[in-house]
Amino acid sequence: MSSFQMITTLFLLAMMVGASNSQLSTTYYAKTCPNVSSIVRSVLQQAQQNDIWIFPKLVRLHFHDCFVHGCDASLLLNGTDSEKTATPNLSTDGYAVIDDIKTSLEKACPRVVSCADILALAAQISVSLGGGPTWKVPLGRRDSRTAHREGTGTIPTGHESLANIATLFKSMGLDSTDLVALSGVHTFGRARCAAFMDRLYNFNNVSGKIDPILNGTYAKTLRQLCPKGGDVTSLIDLDEQTSLTFDNKYFLNLQNRRGLLQTDQELFSTKGAETVAIVNRFASNQSQFFNSFAKAMIKMGNINPLTGTNGEIRLGCRKIN
Repeated sequence: MSSFQMITTLFLLAMMVGASNSQLSTTYYAKTCPNVSSIVRSVLQQAQQNDIWIFPKLVRLHFHDCFVHGCDASLLLNGTDSEKTATPNLSTDGYAVIDDIKTSLEKACPRVVSCADILALAAQISVSLGGGPTWKVPLGRRDSRTAHREGTGTIPTGHESLANIATLFKSMGLDSTDLVALSGVHTFGRARCAAFMDRLYNFNNVSGKIDPILNGTYAKTLRQLCPKGGDVTSLIDLDEQTSLTFDNKYFLNLQNRRGLLQTDQELFSTKGAETVAIVNRFASNQSQFFNSFAKAMIKMGNINPLTGTNGEIRLGCRKIN
């Protein structure tokens, strides 16, 4: 699929959001599964005891699901044509915890809560437990019966220009404030060396060149952590200061030219971009960031959900019924 075709497809999907998200409701499970949030929270708190990185992993799953044909849990499906085995998703993790949440919900409320809603709830609660904002999640999504491997090219890789990223987000109904706010999720979690090594050794395909925007001291540290010829799957903290905490330090890093991914740093370092002022605002006011992030997550969670009689409520998140 060409870039033009991909953007056109995403635009059409975005146009469908307004028609379908009206069926989502923050009280959707009030009668059929009133304890859904507390059940998800309980499983996540237990999971965090075994994996301190589980919160950012689960938020990432929701992102990667929504960016491919909408928030329909198609990412979770197994199979030879699955999304999770496509290149942009090879580094995703946390699927076993989603299974644990589904198992607990099936015991409490059989055949009621969709895997797509589990992803949305797990993302919100993970952010909250990580120190970030809390918001009421619109619910009522149903699960896709098919994977959309061909659409995984819409998932940002960390190497795109700001112009391309902004166009992608706009095609999904997300504006510049949403783009900067959602990028702020990189305030916690880790990234593979492969996601940014070109900035250290081969910037703009010039052998040995370091991205000139990158803070020199930081670049030297990163070269030690990700040596040339080393393991490109090694994981590096996205925020070198508070990588396990959801806060606004990410934006301070961008101001100091210490953004790990190129797509992140360009939010601040692209001359004349409207994102620069937004980064500055979030860096100086964490409450504004939290508020904008919550609003952006709700908008993202409303991208082309399956509702009504579309899709299904999977009994297990890895396969269709």
